[in-house]
Amino acid sequence: MIKTIELFAGVGGFRLGLEASNSKDNEAFKVVWSNQWEPSTKIQHASDVYEARFGKERHSSEDIAKVIDEDFSSIPNHDLLVGGFPCQDYSVARTLSKSGGIKGKKGVLWWSIHALLEKKGKDAPRYLMLENVDRLLKSPSTQRGRDFAIMLASLSDLGYAVEWRVINAAEYGMPQRRKRVYIMAYRSNTSMYKKIANLAKTSKAFDWVSNSGIMNKAFPMAFDNNMANSYELEGKLDDISENNTDYNAQRRPFANAGVMIDRQVTTGVGIPQYNGKFQNLGDILLKEDKVPAEFFISPNELKGWTYLKGSKKEKRTTKTGYEYNYSEGPVTFPDALDRASRTIVTGEGGRGASRFKHVVETKSGKHRRLTPVELERLNQFPDNHTKEASDNKRAFFMGNALVVGVVKQLGKTLADRAD
Repeated sequence: MIKTIELFAGVGGFRLGLEASNSKDNEAFKVVWSNQWEPSTKIQHASDVYEARFGKERHSSEDIAKVIDEDFSSIPNHDLLVGGFPCQDYSVARTLSKSGGIKGKKGVLWWSIHALLEKKGKDAPRYLMLENVDRLLKSPSTQRGRDFAIMLASLSDLGYAVEWRVINAAEYGMPQRRKRVYIMAYRSNTSMYKKIANLAKTSKAFDWVSNSGIMNKAFPMAFDNNMANSYELEGKLDDISENNTDYNAQRRPFANAGVMIDRQVTTGVGIPQYNGKFQNLGDILLKEDKVPAEFFISPNELKGWTYLKGSKKEKRTTKTGYEYNYSEGPVTFPDALDRASRTIVTGEGGRGASRFKHVVETKSGKHRRLTPVELERLNQFPDNHTKEASDNKRAFFMGNALVVGVVKQLGKTLADRAD
């Protein structure tokens, strides 16, 4: 059994995916502790949903940084750490001590993961499974790739080998076009680390990415191995943070797949390979008579939606009186039912017209927004998983969530190969 903790748990997407990967005969994953805390709100809505689904036992709704600093013993030892941590500026600052060490920027949640791993020491988890927006690979805009380089270098210094892959769920048959970078790390005492190390000794580390690795088994891609780039992450973490030569506005050091061991990065461009069935937006919709009236758009309201969804070329004026030419292209309206949906955004809820919210046309010719249950289905959550919250909050949760099927598939491959 792989004992797991879930950080930045939201409403439990990682947990659902890992538990779905368990077989009847083998409970490969068991979540032994979880944490969800939203700093911008007094009421912890997501944590309340998590507790309603999975129970309050071994769940924390406190600031994870505070837990690590003041109640670290409450975090049990575990084999796997999972989490969809927020994408922030991961730069580092020098400490005031003469040791020349570094510390993460205050409030940046990546450094909470780092602190937990460092503080666990010899009991640090053997595996990590993390998720983030794909722009992590090229952030910040003025030092593209710097943030991910800091992550990789810090994990290497803690004794991990890392592989990553940008996965668009729709390209592997799931009903939403949601592109995210998934990161898996293996500690030096695992067989995966040793296999990557052996490949690296003969300059074949990229074989792990393109052929023999866990992520390629779960989400196959085609690669031209001769086009893979290799380089070393040099310097201390604060040196990387201040490096404007290797990380600048023009460079793209990290492709959509790669591996890192001992600070040696090998990365290349992969093209998804999938031959199974595809789900479309139309496949997950409720029958029209099951949709509450408030989700339908009246003919009077439709004009506003049509304007926002359409192309525009017009003069606009700022609050200071500056006039400028504004233009944007159209978006599909209503949303196509014969393909995977667009990415759910956190502002999906509410009656107000929006360029970014989904709108579908019913068989009777009416237009409507998506219901919370349909948004859950696009992320492959069970129906009414978030039913305790308001409709707006439920939409917000799904805009922040991951596609459960991606984690399920990664979990299956990890369970098959874990020591």
